[in-house]
Amino acid sequence: MTALWTSADALEATGGRTQGGDWEASGVSIDTRTLKPGDLFVALKAERDGHDFVAGAFAKGAAAALVSHVPDGVADDAPLLIVDDVLAGLERLGAAARARTQAQVIAITGSAGKTSTKEMLGHVLGHQGKTHIAEASYNNHWGVPLTLARMPRETDFAVIEIGMNAPGEISPLARLTRPHVAVVTTVAAAHLAAFKSVEGIAYEKASIFEGLEDGGTALFNADIETAPLLNAVAKEFAAHRFGFGEHADAALRADKIILTADTSVVEGHFAGTQFLFKVGAPGRHFAMNALAVYGVAHLVGADTGVAACDIATWRAPAGRGLRKRIMLDPVEDHAFQLIDDAFNANPASLAAALEVLAAIEPECGQGRIAKGRRIAILGDMLELGSDEEALHAAVADLPAMAAVDRVHCVGPRMRALYEALPLEKRGRAVDTAQELGEDAHRLIDAGDVVLVKGSKGSKVSLVVSALKALAREAEGTH
Repeated sequence: MTALWTSADALEATGGRTQGGDWEASGVSIDTRTLKPGDLFVALKAERDGHDFVAGAFAKGAAAALVSHVPDGVADDAPLLIVDDVLAGLERLGAAARARTQAQVIAITGSAGKTSTKEMLGHVLGHQGKTHIAEASYNNHWGVPLTLARMPRETDFAVIEIGMNAPGEISPLARLTRPHVAVVTTVAAAHLAAFKSVEGIAYEKASIFEGLEDGGTALFNADIETAPLLNAVAKEFAAHRFGFGEHADAALRADKIILTADTSVVEGHFAGTQFLFKVGAPGRHFAMNALAVYGVAHLVGADTGVAACDIATWRAPAGRGLRKRIMLDPVEDHAFQLIDDAFNANPASLAAALEVLAAIEPECGQGRIAKGRRIAILGDMLELGSDEEALHAAVADLPAMAAVDRVHCVGPRMRALYEALPLEKRGRAVDTAQELGEDAHRLIDAGDVVLVKGSKGSKVSLVVSALKALAREAEGTH
């Protein structure tokens, strides 16, 4: 098996110096908890200084460590790659990995949908070649270079997610990534605490096009108000540019989208050909993500017929719209449906999640309450700036909210939604997710459909865990 990094290659890439002899690494790690024997351990400084964990990394079988100084407790002959700055050294590793591969590289950003699109695209391209994708949401100033540094030389397709929290973050990561195709899934009110307007967010998202390789392609959402802005920036940096969506001007056009409780069907045309595919997850937002995935597959030379089939077999990951039936009584086949969308939230993604909830029919006649209900458990949407109260309250006016029977609100910001709701829809309003999690068994009944959605910082994933635990409690009663 070819080494991911040899000491000679890593030395040349970083311009550092070595001690402890030659080595070969099969992977790159920044966390000793997940480090595998043979990994190069990168001693980044975050909440803790990674140098404090170098000795532990070697104890777990690390091949070498990338450091800025010789750490305490490390033997004099330990294999070290010493650089002036560890993060800069990691960036140089990422740049070298990008330079040595012949892969088709795709970079994805957006206010919502970038992780799901990345995962779906990885699933689709993974059936057509050696595909390397970002782990989890490794999309920031260390996640992008780490993803690149982990990329094997013989990769066919690489899918890199790029995120941001403040102005000026996307462009340098895009230039490091050097994509052949750059995708903007959507632009919406998110991170408004750091931006003056949605237009400011759009410019930041569009800066992903600045990293495009010569001859590269920009693919962006044509259905949003800031599409002309995205198109203008793409015109400056991209050799080719395509809008995708239902808009009449979209080159990658969805002529018809059929939404059901379990799937969506997309019919459209692109580059002179017609297409039809099913999406293995419900919701218009997943249909739009899939449209972008289909377009990317075409642009990087993949077999679009195979891609269309594989889009149908993709499933949303946990925390991002995963739907699961939680059994309460296996004997009577009594259960409720859980939509786990607890990883992130902004007004656009919350509206999309509520559309999915509204499309799913509850099962009546199962539990204590005869009528199955649609229940939304909603946590704070963070980083929305000075308009956060109004943006939370506006959720009450979304069309899909008419189909929701009960809304439980978590966090001080969601209090604005709670007060905007009609009395009959109000459930509980609590400050913390833990409070609601402790009463999970009182929130639901057999036959209900339950959406849990909120920004990661709202910790509504605790409620998801509590609801899932009801199945184990039920198993213990039989």
